[in-house]
Amino acid sequence: KNETRGRRRARASESERASGKREPSNPTQKKRTQKAGATDHVFFWFFVFPPASSSFFFLHFIHIISYHMGSQSVNMKIVCLGAGYVGGPTMAMIAYKCKGVQVTVLDINEDRIAAWNSDKLPIYEPGLEEVVFAARGKTLFFSTDCEKEIAEADIVFISVNTPTKTRGVGAGYAADMTYWESAARMIARVSHSPKIIVEKSTVPVKTAQAVERVLSQNLTNKGASFDILSNPEFLAEGTAISDLEKPDRVIIGGRQTPSGLKAIQTLKSVYAQWVPEDQILTSNLWSSELAKLAANAFLAQRISSINSISALCEKTGADVSEISKCIGTDSRIGPKFLNASVGFGGSCFQKDILNMVYICRGLGLEEIAKYWESVVTINNLQKRRFVDTVIASLFNTIRSKRIAILGFAFKKDTGDTRETPAIDVCNGLLEEGANLAIYDPQVSESRIHTDLSLGEFEWDHPFAHRKTKEVNDLVKCEKSVYEACEGAHALCVLTEWDEFKTLDLQRIYDSMVKPAFIFDGRNVVDRTKAKEVGFIHYGLGKPLDPFLKDPASPCSP
Repeated sequence: KNETRGRRRARASESERASGKREPSNPTQKKRTQKAGATDHVFFWFFVFPPASSSFFFLHFIHIISYHMGSQSVNMKIVCLGAGYVGGPTMAMIAYKCKGVQVTVLDINEDRIAAWNSDKLPIYEPGLEEVVFAARGKTLFFSTDCEKEIAEADIVFISVNTPTKTRGVGAGYAADMTYWESAARMIARVSHSPKIIVEKSTVPVKTAQAVERVLSQNLTNKGASFDILSNPEFLAEGTAISDLEKPDRVIIGGRQTPSGLKAIQTLKSVYAQWVPEDQILTSNLWSSELAKLAANAFLAQRISSINSISALCEKTGADVSEISKCIGTDSRIGPKFLNASVGFGGSCFQKDILNMVYICRGLGLEEIAKYWESVVTINNLQKRRFVDTVIASLFNTIRSKRIAILGFAFKKDTGDTRETPAIDVCNGLLEEGANLAIYDPQVSESRIHTDLSLGEFEWDHPFAHRKTKEVNDLVKCEKSVYEACEGAHALCVLTEWDEFKTLDLQRIYDSMVKPAFIFDGRNVVDRTKAKEVGFIHYGLGKPLDPFLKDPASPCSP
């Protein structure tokens, strides 16, 4: 056998010499050859069996290639305080896209970090799993060891909560900066080297100045120094990963000093690894901080504007969808954020506008404050109008009547319920004694019960008082649309999930108490089909069903 093997090796060597190929004698070179072979296999499978045309599959493929070609050395350590809706996805994309960078997401909540390290992430966002799973354990890490990681970091992003104050000076308007100040004090205490501190949370104007003062007055190591940057996020939940991959713009604000300008360029070099440089905008600190508040205020203003028109449409017989199309085709206006709805939600719009109102009043700009506060006023009015329409249409009483709630998240493709209009609508119905059957494909039963047990602005405060008995007695979460609608007097669509556009309306109608009502707060149900089946249909900003004008219901619209 040994002789046979020897003859085979000799023939193979002669063949290699004849073809010009040679087996590498150096072990390192041999290892590289094996890696190249592995890469060849990946290329083969990618091009022979191409994946679906999703950018995330392509990104995952690139990551596999990079892994087989050899890992990059770490030149920069980035950490992020806060593993929430902003910190987690943003850091995941940086880790995924950047070479020579190690990213660690930090949080004091052990359960949240455990979820980020598990197969079921704590946040639902299309495309997020692909990015996290590809980078995790290689360039992306999640940890509760905040002090150690911050001490070793070059750049520290701060993405902690800034909820609206619920008591004291500025209650209901001002941002509560408790978490921010605590983060700044910890950074100052553990730092022993120069660091760039990046504001990622939405914060009031001049926050950077306050942070600078806290840091400078609490230094314990002579080698530490800090440059503060503002880098506001502009993510839309449901499209956050694509927003991060291809942002409209990235804004970086800093002090216009040699040290501040150098810090701006350092952070810019991180984003420039995948964002075109002409889309990375730089400014002074205060412009960057105010830009975030202004952007959200403008977007919310558009929603409240079209919602105000929806009320007028219902009174005149006009159709708000047709109005939106007529307005949106004007190139000066554009079509985005012109869909009438039960109201805007999410963690930023209302909070940021109220924060800006508080700032304006503090600076003596009372008329400006009133102007922006009216945006929130219209939003609250829209939710109240919806509840009043439900009550009036159901013969002015909904006590003990089962009402199906379809959708609880503030928009589709996310599990986020912060400031969702569904909370105010459900609370309005609960006040009248209704029994609610709630279905949402991404929001958990515990989250729904918690949200309905909290007072206004308390959703982001960990020690908020909760009243649960009424909610437990009157609210039931169902596993499907059809279970929620069975035996219901009415169904209310509060989130525009795609599955609500293709419902079996006949099946739902047959299972409901008659007359059966649909109150469509997102205008996603086919109005014509619903009426053909037998539903009495109410759509926001649509011509009213004749039944809803019946004088038998004195408070009907």
